[in-house]
Amino acid sequence: MAAITVRNISEEAHKALKQRAKLRGTSAEAEVRALVEALIPAKQMKGLGTELREIAKEYGGWDLNIKRDKTPARYATFK
Repeated sequence: MAAITVRNISEEAHKALKQRAKLRGTSAEAEVRALVEALIPAKQMKGLGTELREIAKEYGGWDLNIKRDKTPARYATFK
C-alpha cells in the first residue's frame, strides 16, 4: 500500500483535522485517508490510453489503422 507525507500545512488546518478526527472517533491519519479517498475515488481515475485519447481529441484525433495480430503467442525456448 502506498504512503505519502504531507508537509507545511497550516496550524489551523492541522487543528481542524485533529478535531474532525476526534469527533468521528478516528485518528488524524484515518481522517486524511477518508478525505483523500472521498475526493479521488479510484473509479474516476482514467487509464493512460483514455487520457491520451482525450488529449488527441483536442487536436482532431488520430487514426492509426493498426490490425491486431491474433496469432497465438508461443512459449520462448532457450537452448
